[in-house]
Amino acid sequence: MATLSVVSAVTIVLLALAGGLASSLLAGTLLGEDARWAAAVAIFAASYFALAVGRVPGLAIDRAGVALVGACLMVADGALPLEDAYKAVDLDTLTLLLGMMIVVANLRLSGFFAQVSAWVMRRAHYPLALLAAVTAVAGVFSAFLVNDAICLVLAPLVLELTHALRRNPVPYLLAVAMASNIGSTATITGNPQNMMIGSFSQIPYAQFTASLAPVALVGLVLAFVLIALFHRAEFAGGARLVAVTPPARTHRGLMLRALIATAVLVALFFAGQPPAKAAIVVGGLLLLTRRVRSERVYAEIDWSLLLMFAGLFIIVAGAEHTLLSDGTITAVARLHLDHVPVLSIVTAVLSNLVSNVPAVLMLKPFIDPLSDQHTAWLTVAMASTLAGNFTVLGSIANLIVVQRAATSGVEIGFWDYFRVGAPLTLFSLAIGTLWLWL
Repeated sequence: MATLSVVSAVTIVLLALAGGLASSLLAGTLLGEDARWAAAVAIFAASYFALAVGRVPGLAIDRAGVALVGACLMVADGALPLEDAYKAVDLDTLTLLLGMMIVVANLRLSGFFAQVSAWVMRRAHYPLALLAAVTAVAGVFSAFLVNDAICLVLAPLVLELTHALRRNPVPYLLAVAMASNIGSTATITGNPQNMMIGSFSQIPYAQFTASLAPVALVGLVLAFVLIALFHRAEFAGGARLVAVTPPARTHRGLMLRALIATAVLVALFFAGQPPAKAAIVVGGLLLLTRRVRSERVYAEIDWSLLLMFAGLFIIVAGAEHTLLSDGTITAVARLHLDHVPVLSIVTAVLSNLVSNVPAVLMLKPFIDPLSDQHTAWLTVAMASTLAGNFTVLGSIANLIVVQRAATSGVEIGFWDYFRVGAPLTLFSLAIGTLWLWL
């Protein structure tokens, strides 16, 4: 109740500010510098608080809407001219994300993921083997095909699979969420925040993967061990799994085409092609087909996520333009963000306060002045992603799995997630920090 009261108060401030700005603009008046600074602070704080909570009490608005409103208010306030707002949107990130969503949509519509699920069911004869398979599939696919999209696809398949096998779905769903977060650490295309970091840092795809894939691999092993440890009742006894595998509906022609496109795309990434260019070209070519109407592909794309990103870019740029002074940069420099352990801790804490994507955007102005930006950006990528496993609210991927489970009558509570996620996050963050530091 206290949290809701705070959110409601912040909402009132934001709405009052919006009304005041609208009145000033309609009256043709301009805000003074002090008023503009105060307004920018209020917009930034209220937007990020609402994004962290995920909703605004009393209003039917989601995170994408909050980001859009915050961006509009930054422009209305004068914190960022409209021309600069256009420039603030990182089109490389949005283009890469859109291209990857089209590729994943084609794989899903072809029945590829259903075939993978059926293959796992036929070969995982014991609960531990099933857990290992789910962890590996979620981790590997998330490394290349965006973790949020993989969770959207795998969560319902794992629910069906565990129902058919008469097993407790919770540990396997935890494996989907946690392994998708960890696996996505490995590459630039694993998750939205890594896509932004790839665009900001210009680190080559292969170099990024070589640096963080070992951390992801160790993290996946840790996730498997901890889930099995905390859900011993599910895996004790070594009961053999027996289930009738239902025929998976697939379109072989579309599947072959989508798999070839995916292989070509990954090869282009490692060959050094700009990820955004490679993804959108391959995604665009996949739309040239007689087998699936384009509208079905469009329906698979998370347009609200793209809108949220565009709004966030503008909100952060407005705050940076208005609020970021030399004194602020000097004060933050005293935290010694050039030290990997310090930057890792700051990133992890910030990611759990405002979510990982906003955390990366907030840290960008303080990473740019560092002498070793390469290591700094890798640290931010590692810590912001692994921190998502700390609580069920830590990443969108977690919420997707929990939401899909709830629609099928399976409840994953805060404690169910936290008792595995908290130690997993601490152990994996320590390993990742040591790897990049030493």
